[in-house]
Amino acid sequence: MNFETADYVIFIAYILGIVGLGLFVSRTKKGHTKDSKDYFLAGNSLTWWAIGASLIAANISAEQIIGMSGSGFAVGLAIASYEWMAAITLLIVGKFFLPIFIEKKIYTIPEYIESRYNKNLKTILAIFWIFLFIFVNLTSVMFLGAKALDTIMGNGDGSLIVYGIIGLGLIAAAYSLYGGLSAVAWTDVIQVILLVLGGIITTLIALDAVTIEGGILNGLSHIFTNADEKFHMILTRDNPEFSNLPGIAVLIGGMWIANLYYWGFNQYIIQRTLAAKSLKESQKGIAFAAFLKLIIPLIVVIPGIIAYMLYAQPEGTTIIAGARESFSNGAGGINYDKAYPWLISTFIPTGVKGIVVAALTAAIISSLASMLNSTSTIFTMDIYKPYIKQDASETNLVTVGRISAAVALIIAAFAAPLLISIPQAFQYIQEYTGLVSPGILAVSLIGLFWKKVTTQGAIWGAVLSIPIALLLKLDIMGLPWMDQMLYTFLITIVIAGMISLISNEHDDDPKGITITSKLFHTDSSFNIMAYLICIIVALLYTIFW
Repeated sequence: MNFETADYVIFIAYILGIVGLGLFVSRTKKGHTKDSKDYFLAGNSLTWWAIGASLIAANISAEQIIGMSGSGFAVGLAIASYEWMAAITLLIVGKFFLPIFIEKKIYTIPEYIESRYNKNLKTILAIFWIFLFIFVNLTSVMFLGAKALDTIMGNGDGSLIVYGIIGLGLIAAAYSLYGGLSAVAWTDVIQVILLVLGGIITTLIALDAVTIEGGILNGLSHIFTNADEKFHMILTRDNPEFSNLPGIAVLIGGMWIANLYYWGFNQYIIQRTLAAKSLKESQKGIAFAAFLKLIIPLIVVIPGIIAYMLYAQPEGTTIIAGARESFSNGAGGINYDKAYPWLISTFIPTGVKGIVVAALTAAIISSLASMLNSTSTIFTMDIYKPYIKQDASETNLVTVGRISAAVALIIAAFAAPLLISIPQAFQYIQEYTGLVSPGILAVSLIGLFWKKVTTQGAIWGAVLSIPIALLLKLDIMGLPWMDQMLYTFLITIVIAGMISLISNEHDDDPKGITITSKLFHTDSSFNIMAYLICIIVALLYTIFW
């Protein structure tokens, strides 16, 4: 057993503290009944720092910390493109998407789809998103989180995975089901501080331990020198991971599809920006989140590279008994996703381990809470209210939101153990979400900026994008899956555009959005942050090309 009494005390104190805080910030004021706006959009009360912290807490979860560390082991720093390019994507969303969403005062992305196209397409996509959140997002976060806790707090033999899944689900449910987005967002401020602190502690201790002579700077020099191939952002064709991160196409191709979909049209991410006090507050929050994305690779990717060094054992590396055996998947391969929890269980001392595991748990339950709230928001506002009970009271909507979140959690808990055979969970999630995200992004994006696209064109584009994606995935042309996403996106736009031009009886579609330059005006604080972030990203790619 790797956990000691001091670690348990710290860990339990964190659990009680975060649940207590969530219940406290979401308490109903005297004489006020919690309505749907309070529950699903935190009463439009979120400040920029709460939005930025909540965006990162919702994003950085088990699939990032565990999955990206595993990919850091397998691929190296190139996987950080998801983080550094996301920083640029966030700025694009803040500048060009948010003004339209907030002006329309929407609760959900399906609601935007209805206002731009029609109710049928909205319903199709709402059902899709509910299934995606439950069977991909919730299940992967619960499983990877439980897998990490099994390695750190148990023997790493899988005996604690089911208990971990149940425990993580109950903790997230304890405050998010009652408090809604308000509880999720305000607790995320503490969660982000904790996960960044825990991540930095893990990275520094592992760097200090990776060499025989010790020392953080020695460790950093050692991994740079002996794992040079792991510090290139742009992979060459001879790299075995090229199919996952296809070289320069990462910068100019499918990565943009994954990022724009995730940050711009993903309900559980965009929901907290819609809950801001104002558009300017929301944009400042997004810029803050973009800045935080720049430091995430330090706490999720570098540990994976350190684990690789301890596995490969080049000269001068600390020899850890049983290190190679620890990463065996039992079938002659490598269990990459064990990198981060193995580092914690091996190097982090008693007491500090409690803090680090609390940080990891913070990342997991904050994402679970966000996903639960967004799943319930879509079901309640886009399925229940328009189809089941159109005259539902505000109290009834909140109740349905809580019940639907609980049901989603139970289903995901039963499905989570099915992921046990996946070698790189992060890449798996990206690849299979990529079958459907290009089509959704295409019709959503052109709906924002092209007034001629029609509902008929959008429906045909969205429906045909699935067989197109599946056809490209047959590997007839040997395309990396990220390139498949780009081609699916472009073909969907062509299909939607051609059908719209043929079927449109007007110069512009009646539901087309009127765009003015004033709509995209941003203040100086956002602009300064945006320029600074772009310069830093350019420097990072120049240094680690």
